[in-house]
Amino acid sequence: MADALLGPAEIRDLAARLGVAPTKKLGQNFVHDPNTVRRIVATAGLRPDDVVLEVGPGLGSLTLGLVGSAAHVHAVEIDPVLAAALPATVSAATLSVHHADALRVSAADFTPAPTMLVANLPYNVAVPVVLHLLAALDELRGGLVMVQKEVADRLVAPPGSKVYGVPSVKLAWYAHARPAGRVPSAVFWPVPNVESGLVAFARHTPPPGVDRRAVFAVVDAAFAQRRKTLRAALAGWAGSPAAAEAVLVRAGVNPQARGESLAVEQFAAIATAATGMPSGGKLSASGTWREEVDS
Repeated sequence: MADALLGPAEIRDLAARLGVAPTKKLGQNFVHDPNTVRRIVATAGLRPDDVVLEVGPGLGSLTLGLVGSAAHVHAVEIDPVLAAALPATVSAATLSVHHADALRVSAADFTPAPTMLVANLPYNVAVPVVLHLLAALDELRGGLVMVQKEVADRLVAPPGSKVYGVPSVKLAWYAHARPAGRVPSAVFWPVPNVESGLVAFARHTPPPGVDRRAVFAVVDAAFAQRRKTLRAALAGWAGSPAAAEAVLVRAGVNPQARGESLAVEQFAAIATAATGMPSGGKLSASGTWREEVDS
């Protein structure tokens, strides 16, 4: 790992020279504690041949730790000033800086292909970024992300937990996630009002034989009205409460259950059951089953 990590004085000096003030709009909170950087890199479990994708490198504190522990680092930064300044702070031939929105990147943007996501993610886009990158980058084998503690709890929550919801299920489609520790607010500049948490994840094979978009449509519908039973919550998705019940029974799911009690495999079973309904119904363009109504 690189030794010249950035401390509080270096972070503030660098920001002053660049005329940079952290903004809430971009969710910018810069890590200024070298020990936290070392901890993140160590916890990520990088292999020497890994290609790391870092989103939101900011002033480069984590980037400096990553370039010494991976074969290559792709840093995606949406702020043009920070993106332009990063190569001067992190002078490494193995670093590629991309001035881009992480929610819009694709596999074609990165050579070599990223194998690990390691990032201090902006609080306001953390979940969409993780899900987009897992969908877009097939060669990602896993990662370690630092997010708001509340978001971390949701990402790793198991079925039945009070905070289990859409982020929990959608991440579980792609990967097994686990909590990897807390990060105190004092290691950031500016100091956020909340604690952060580390989430580690390892990609696995998703449930077979069903399209991800069809499964995610079921998940979205189930949690849109999370206090309702699945028979009621999926009524709009299926076309009616009776149609929802028929799909649920076919999937082997209790129609009186609620979405927070189901694992991702059960949501996949519901989507699969919808595709197998008899000729009285059909899949819509979004991948959901609806009853046909005579015009």
